[in-house]
Amino acid sequence: MGVISTDKNEIKLYFNSENSIGKQIEAYVMASERKLLAIDVSKTKVTGTQWTELAIGLGLPISSLINQEHPDFIKNYGDHPDLDDEDWLKILDKKPEVLTTAIAIIGERYVQLQSPSDFIKYIEPDSKGIE
Repeated sequence: MGVISTDKNEIKLYFNSENSIGKQIEAYVMASERKLLAIDVSKTKVTGTQWTELAIGLGLPISSLINQEHPDFIKNYGDHPDLDDEDWLKILDKKPEVLTTAIAIIGERYVQLQSPSDFIKYIEPDSKGIE
């Protein structure tokens, strides 16, 4: 079991409220009326262990969580830096704004959300109350 708990009835959303897409995704997920735990990476520190678990859940290397074309990333690290996993984790720790996309854990499924409408692809209709 990892450090991030999963629940089939809860959505965990890791996003950055300092960009418009992050804000839109949060609003979209909140509108779904499902139980939500929203983690704004610009305000809440995410540990290296949690970032690693998110990457593993997505089936991606840690470096793929970082937008390497983000102006702040290029300014600080150049075009194609040769970094190891610990370096990538330090970048996410110090500059969470370079997170490439919002990440949702829907039940036990880890997904990246590029846009608000991506969320629809990953949820089942809530049939509660329908007879």
